[in-house]
Amino acid sequence: MTEPTASVRRWAVPFFAHTVLIQAVTFVLRPTAVYRALELDVPSYWMGALGATFAIVPLVLAVPAGLLSDRYGERPVMVTGGLITIGSATAFLYLGHSVAGVIAATVLLGIGHLLSVVAQQAMVANRTPRARYDSAFGHYTFAASAGQAIGPGLIILFGGSQAIPHTGAIFTASLALSVALLLAAIATPSTHDRRGDRGPVEGSIRDLVRRKGLLRALTVSCVVLAAVDISLVYLPLLGTERDIASGTIGLLLALRAGSSMISRLMLGRLTERLGRPLVLTGSVTLAALAMALAPIPMPVVLLGFVVVVMGLSLGAGQPLTMSWLAEATPPGLRGRAMSLRLTGNRLGQVVVPSLAGLVAVGAGASGVLWVTAAALGVVAAASRSIPRSDPNP
Repeated sequence: MTEPTASVRRWAVPFFAHTVLIQAVTFVLRPTAVYRALELDVPSYWMGALGATFAIVPLVLAVPAGLLSDRYGERPVMVTGGLITIGSATAFLYLGHSVAGVIAATVLLGIGHLLSVVAQQAMVANRTPRARYDSAFGHYTFAASAGQAIGPGLIILFGGSQAIPHTGAIFTASLALSVALLLAAIATPSTHDRRGDRGPVEGSIRDLVRRKGLLRALTVSCVVLAAVDISLVYLPLLGTERDIASGTIGLLLALRAGSSMISRLMLGRLTERLGRPLVLTGSVTLAALAMALAPIPMPVVLLGFVVVVMGLSLGAGQPLTMSWLAEATPPGLRGRAMSLRLTGNRLGQVVVPSLAGLVAVGAGASGVLWVTAAALGVVAAASRSIPRSDPNP
């Protein structure tokens, strides 16, 4: 970083705490929402639609959120996201005894998560020299993976050997984490004051889309994130179909997130040695193979190994597309660039789970995972044209 160490620490500590907490809350509430839906006897083919509700409203709000981050700074957007996340956890706790309540709480969770991550990604882009983007976004997504590993730990804690965990206790714990999230957002300094009087750079979403390779990068990012979502929703469903204890499924989800942490921590070194295109294409190809193997009946230990490979490979796709977008976008437009990426991601989170739900009618969780593996194979080929990182600022 170009800032003095004390200045870096002043924003980095609450920033990374905020990053961990929003992912922890999201990655415990989403699978727990599935378990609550099972308690409410929601048919399995509706689970994809339930997953899509997380992304429907954020699909519309992503670009305005990026504009607000560019114009007013990241902290106000983060604080708003924290307040909405508290509202989501509260809704799960007090309104989650009906399908409508679960849906409403999931929608709020999607909005809170969106506002938080748009601001986080813009902050990383605005505070990092271009030559360090792959490393910086790798560390950022490493922290996100830490939260994704912590979240399912609550399922292990409150689930044990039961097929369905104590959902009410998990919702209560998530509310406490959401309050801590808001406090971290309040403590994080914004970068808006660092832009002086220049204000946000004028530019349209159309101008951003026209940048070379951007649509291809957005497509890769969209499918990779959709694959993460599919694993989050359909591994618990696969577990119920095969009578795997909820605690074991929680452990598998934690393994997936933990292995993503490893690949993200080493991402800067990998891209320096092998180049961004090779790392991205290779990781997405491995993710496709792991996703295709996961539905095959096998011992739980072997399934755990497959899930680890899945996490290692899926972990690289998101930070690499983030760093390329930040590198290709001038300061003052980076919030909008990241929000455009998130718009594509949310579109994938709406379309892919909904299609997955249709597949699940006839083929169950296995069919969904196989279709997702095929989609990953397609974007692995497309990712070969993603440009190498530019070492020059």
